[in-house]
Amino acid sequence: MGDRVHRRAKITPVFSTVLALYSVLAFSSPGFSEDDVVQLDPAKTTVDFTLGDVLHTVHGTFRLKSGLIHFDPANGAASGDVVIDATSGDSGNHTRDHKMHKEILESERYPTIEFLPKRVLGRVAPEGASQVRVEGTFRMHGADHELTLAFPVQVAGDRLNTSTHFEVPYEAWGLKNPSTLFLRVSQDVQIDVHAVGTLTTQANSTRISH
Repeated sequence: MGDRVHRRAKITPVFSTVLALYSVLAFSSPGFSEDDVVQLDPAKTTVDFTLGDVLHTVHGTFRLKSGLIHFDPANGAASGDVVIDATSGDSGNHTRDHKMHKEILESERYPTIEFLPKRVLGRVAPEGASQVRVEGTFRMHGADHELTLAFPVQVAGDRLNTSTHFEVPYEAWGLKNPSTLFLRVSQDVQIDVHAVGTLTTQANSTRISH
């Protein structure tokens, strides 16, 4: 009897160590994340641009390739990448678009435009409306620019809708001015994004069972 108790006393610390290791692995597995995750739907997200000139206003679109954002709701730290297909730029005029891609965007050389989030300022409500700002890096034409974007967010279940507006000062950012001898355009391109996707929060994340 005494020998059995002695063996059990030796086994107990080993069992405790194994249990602790199991807990660490379970909570660090891909099925458990401390971050909230926003996954954008390229098919339902629109990226519109507007450029004014002295005669009329040019409207056009780009397509979203992908969008994935991780952020920690406790401290706002964020990571991920929102990728726009620069080669998809379309204003409805072949001649104008050819010049835009060849001389302005140089989209064959720089095929993507990206926003890399660094920090979420404010709280994204798990349901209903909220307002946040996102600090990040806007990467365009081979150069990085620090940018803070405002996002009104609407969440219903796991569905997320949001939008943002910002300006691209193309000359200040190293892009060629698209003006010609007879056509003078504004110094900034207006960008409007309406994004649709899903929001996975810590509250509804599931752990992998073993």
